[in-house]
Amino acid sequence: MSMTTPTIILTIFFSLIISTTLPPSKHSLNNIKHTLMLMFMISTIPLNSLLNNNCELTMTLLPLIITPTENINITITLDMLSLTFIPVALFITWSITEFSIWYMSSDPNINKFIKYLITFLITMMIIITANNMYQLFIGWEGVGIMSFLLIGWWEARSNANTAALQAIIYNRIGDIGLILTTTWLITFSSMNMQELLIQYKMVNLIPTIGLMAAAMGKSAQFSLHPWLPAAMEGPTPVSALLHSSTMVVAGVFLLIRLHPILNNSYTMKTMCLILGATTTMFAAAAAISQHDIKKIIALSTTSQLGLMMTMLGLNQPTLAFLHMTTHSFFKALLFLCSGSFIHSLNNEQDLRMMGNLLKTAPMTSSFTIIASLSLMGMPFLSGFYSKDTIIETMTNSHVNLWALTITLIATTLSASYSMQIILLVLTGPSHTNTSPHKETKNTISPLMRLTLASILMGSITKLSTLQTPPMTTMPKTVKLMALTMTILGVALSKDFLQTALPRPPQKSWTINLFFNQLAFFNIPHRAMTMSMLKSSQQISTELMDLWTLENWGPKGLSKTFTQLALLSTQQKNMIKNYMTTFTLTLLIFLILTPA
Repeated sequence: MSMTTPTIILTIFFSLIISTTLPPSKHSLNNIKHTLMLMFMISTIPLNSLLNNNCELTMTLLPLIITPTENINITITLDMLSLTFIPVALFITWSITEFSIWYMSSDPNINKFIKYLITFLITMMIIITANNMYQLFIGWEGVGIMSFLLIGWWEARSNANTAALQAIIYNRIGDIGLILTTTWLITFSSMNMQELLIQYKMVNLIPTIGLMAAAMGKSAQFSLHPWLPAAMEGPTPVSALLHSSTMVVAGVFLLIRLHPILNNSYTMKTMCLILGATTTMFAAAAAISQHDIKKIIALSTTSQLGLMMTMLGLNQPTLAFLHMTTHSFFKALLFLCSGSFIHSLNNEQDLRMMGNLLKTAPMTSSFTIIASLSLMGMPFLSGFYSKDTIIETMTNSHVNLWALTITLIATTLSASYSMQIILLVLTGPSHTNTSPHKETKNTISPLMRLTLASILMGSITKLSTLQTPPMTTMPKTVKLMALTMTILGVALSKDFLQTALPRPPQKSWTINLFFNQLAFFNIPHRAMTMSMLKSSQQISTELMDLWTLENWGPKGLSKTFTQLALLSTQQKNMIKNYMTTFTLTLLIFLILTPA
């Protein structure tokens, strides 16, 4: 690795931080956009040396915390994971920022919005490059705070405020898991990741459970998934950045970074496999039952995150990281295309009310088709190289039939809802009046860049990495299984399409209602939370307010002063008796005392 690499990464960090401090001006937004473009180009320089010799560099900077037992320094790790994902995150943020300049042009606080996006990127880069758990936790919390601010950007909407609170509360569960892991490590081991990964065989089940809880909360795995579709209340650029290269991939990235710890525990690998397979199947089925275009894409993200978690359960962190990288491009593209459609349809997000956009927005429609095909795993698009490899790995591993079956079903369903978007939004009949919408440079340029990445990144990754001859052979039926499932999903999409056509109101199917309401997890989550809050309120009210504070406060003081007042009144009424007694006593004392 070249010695200029640390300088390049530090330059990127400081440039992004400085860009968030620029005062609002006429050209500040374009300056930020050009800064991101330049930083992306600079970040690709270390990739050449990384591909030639896969080495790792740890850079220690200023001390962060000094304790009697251990000094915690600001450290940056530059390895395959960080040097690969930083250009991806910069490229996507550059495209989203340019799109946001057009999409949020009418917002009076657009400068603050763009700076929030940059800060979001910085906190994710802190997670990517962190070499100790404390520094990682700073980035982890920063990502959570920025997601709260951006999801609730339109504070006048009650749904946006509720969604922001829901996101931050669900992520508190993940934060508890990460705090548990960090506390255990600082007590029994070290907070330094390099030392931790060297002695990973000594780590027991407690920190691994904490890591799993952290990943479940941040990456919206099954049982902690309701916050992710609700987060679609934020602006579309926020959804694109949130789902492609920042918050929701942070949980899976944490497990990839600390995978040797999980690999030491067969129980945790099994849990990753079961959780990932369940998540990918459930989210894909839930996406079929939705009609909001942004929620469909959000549940698609959850499904793909479950696929990454499945690979971690099969001890394939590199494949999980590959899918995370390729998925980032076409998922950001899908969100930005949907934002363009929503903008042209006067904020209409219902698939059933869209249609005929292939004529009114031909370029954006073409980009949507390419992104959807890449999500399906069509051959020679970027999603194919990761998805097909994942299915091949599962068929050639000792995975149980249940996990393989529901993963294949999820692959079929992903093709179905992707095709449903294409048929309803682009080619279906129009149901909403479209506003005059010209596909300008600010909208087409970022979409075109992401489209090229969605087409070429898989091929570039395959050609640039070290090619080794295949060691295993498989029947053609197994080799073509992923493509077969995709074609089957496209065929099934015509049947699923009937549910979106206008028809008289009917009683909903139980299974459709189950997935449409996300397995009704909101009900127990809200009921449990409300019962705990009400019981704690009763305890605090009855014990503290009604007894302690009342008896020690107003009531206690009232009783005390009442007794004192009665005593004072009694003293006033008996003053003559006291004076007579005092005078007689004094006279008797004087008479009896000899002169």
